[in-house]
Amino acid sequence: MKSIGLFLCALMMTPAMAAAADPAVEGAIRPQVQKIVEEISAERIHDTVAKLVSFGTRNTLSAQDDPEHGVGAARKWIFAEFQSYSPRLQVRYDHWRVKKTGRIFKDADLYNVIAVLPGKTMPEVEVVVSAHYDSINIGKAPAQPAKGASDNAVGERPLKVDWAKSAELPAPGACDDGSGIAAVMELARVMSRYEFSKTLVFIAFAGEEQGLVGSTLEAAKAKQDGTAIEAVLNNDIIGTDVTGNGRTGNSEVNVYSDDQADSRPQELARYVEWAGARYLPSLKVNVQFAQDRLGRGGDQTPFQQQGFSAVRITTPNEIYANQHHETDTLENMSVPYTTRVARLNAAAAAALAMAPRTPDISITAKTSSGSETDGGKSAAAGATAKPAETAAATPPALPRKLPMISRGKGYDAVLRWHAAAADANLKGYAVVMKPTAAPAWEQEIFVGKVTEFTLEGVSIDSTRFGVKAIGNDGTESLVAAYVYPPRAKVEYKTEQ
Repeated sequence: MKSIGLFLCALMMTPAMAAAADPAVEGAIRPQVQKIVEEISAERIHDTVAKLVSFGTRNTLSAQDDPEHGVGAARKWIFAEFQSYSPRLQVRYDHWRVKKTGRIFKDADLYNVIAVLPGKTMPEVEVVVSAHYDSINIGKAPAQPAKGASDNAVGERPLKVDWAKSAELPAPGACDDGSGIAAVMELARVMSRYEFSKTLVFIAFAGEEQGLVGSTLEAAKAKQDGTAIEAVLNNDIIGTDVTGNGRTGNSEVNVYSDDQADSRPQELARYVEWAGARYLPSLKVNVQFAQDRLGRGGDQTPFQQQGFSAVRITTPNEIYANQHHETDTLENMSVPYTTRVARLNAAAAAALAMAPRTPDISITAKTSSGSETDGGKSAAAGATAKPAETAAATPPALPRKLPMISRGKGYDAVLRWHAAAADANLKGYAVVMKPTAAPAWEQEIFVGKVTEFTLEGVSIDSTRFGVKAIGNDGTESLVAAYVYPPRAKVEYKTEQ
């Protein structure tokens, strides 16, 4: 165990100072990551979007067997392109037969197109980069919107949509989401030339416009299979740098996470911001502590619902009048902006795929009496008080995962974590801290190759803590934040 007695020194230590104190925590530029970022081609992205638009529509319910038109032709082209990039890419379809429901007006075949670049030393850990290749045209809006109606998520959406008729309407989908697919495919092309510790997975989802169908099925499959997905970078609408009201800006991008403070999606969003600041400093990353834009969703959502770290990367400047209409064309989007966002994806995905594993800080309660286990160690660190033994109270459902944090000698912060599986690249760990209301980590202490650290005299009630793994080459994992789950609801029985 290591400890620190003078927390005042830590409070005065900025992240830059902490980085300078030990080479292992320097946020140095990795030459391979920088080279990957620079190799992302605007010309290739332009040509990919143009090809996707040429299929006329990519509606999930459009033609499956036409060689030049519809969703079938689009998915076969994406599949073939993935295969052409490198023999190291393992390309497949994940296929489902989806029953008629909601916007799926008939039983339909749905295909996600997936390209896997196996990792060298941690192939079981996956970093996913995704977008959806389907498109939609919901038809013409009413000539006069209803009194009091306002612009909504897709512009002037008609109150009713004939989904069967809309399936064959022209739906170029250049920005939504040809831009995202172009980025995913360009990353697959460039990154398949390199080797990474972790496995990179490039996914083109189908059925997003029918209710996140492809991603919902894929996320459920990953959960059922026990797939170790460390991160999902989902790209949706990354092709415009001007809004419908004329506001412009190509120097910012939004990264949506979720609403829970210091959750795993929020840590992933911070990681994207961290990577962008180092490899693409001209593009400001706006971390959003929300799952998506108000009342809207994307393919990151089903992965979050299954417990994975997932974020949505999207433009802050949308053109609602074009989304889900035949005017969503290549001419109405910005390829240079899409290229910049693709480079941000490349920086984050490459840095994370080269980094050590994210530390595991959880223990799992086992019994209804409130006792907990953590793999044979004492449950003192992170344990909660045993609930009162009364027949009048209904104990919370267990198991319940808790972070490995506790008070030491009453007023110390004791942090513990599980050592990651053998990793030759592991230099050690760094503890990070911030006030509970702060949006970003403010202090960092490199603590070495240990699994326990004590901050003497530091209250665990007014400070939020996290831990991350540091590689010998300076790479950094995601931060695992010590966040307690909400207290379980307890009902008390009474007699009248």
